[in-house]
Amino acid sequence: MRFQNKVCLVTGGASGIGKAICLRLASEGGSIAVIDINEAGQQTCNEILSQKGEAIFLKADIAESRSVQYVVQQAIAKWGKIDVLVNNAAIMTFKPITELSEEEWDKVMAVNMKAVFMLCKYSLPYINGGAIVNISSVHYHETTANVIPYASSKGAMEAFTRGMSIEYPGDKVRVNCVAPGAVDTPMLWSNPNVKAGVEKITGKIGKPEDIAAAVCFIASGEAAYINGSSLHVDGGRLNIL
Repeated sequence: MRFQNKVCLVTGGASGIGKAICLRLASEGGSIAVIDINEAGQQTCNEILSQKGEAIFLKADIAESRSVQYVVQQAIAKWGKIDVLVNNAAIMTFKPITELSEEEWDKVMAVNMKAVFMLCKYSLPYINGGAIVNISSVHYHETTANVIPYASSKGAMEAFTRGMSIEYPGDKVRVNCVAPGAVDTPMLWSNPNVKAGVEKITGKIGKPEDIAAAVCFIASGEAAYINGSSLHVDGGRLNIL
């Protein structure tokens, strides 16, 4: 029970990778704040409670500062501390730059990157000896056409993570990325690039549980010497490109 008595905040916990992370952390003893704009986050929470775990669902638009402050305040009001923060929530667009509106660009950056900054900013005062895990993507290193905002946000996340690991001592907080490849989630199969074959899915498609296992390792004391790093969990995708 690596997360016994540990308070874990997970964004995008309603489905896919985020839900798998919530369930895995809870199965290892964590108290989970399931954060999502989608009401389906309550179902994740209910699944944890049905297994005698501890969880709350916090509906929030993490692109908004007030919502971010709200979820942190609610977690502190209930548990008094934060041990693990997993910044998982993300959105994508599927247009070339010339067809992309400024509002669409800003929305991707707000959800995928600004929210990471805000969640770290407001959680850090309550983290002592904890871990932040930012869910990046192989797209930060290798990408395809028509997803530039998403790839850019993940590249920024990787740089942000390295900077935070220098700015704060490791005994205060460790900050790392987990960079998934193609994972069997609604985001993958709704991607028109994948549907059209523009984005070639090479190698094995992962399961959300594969990413959750990596996140739990990186967030645990077993990874105490890992800080400012990015763990690729991609079935070897980047190795064969």
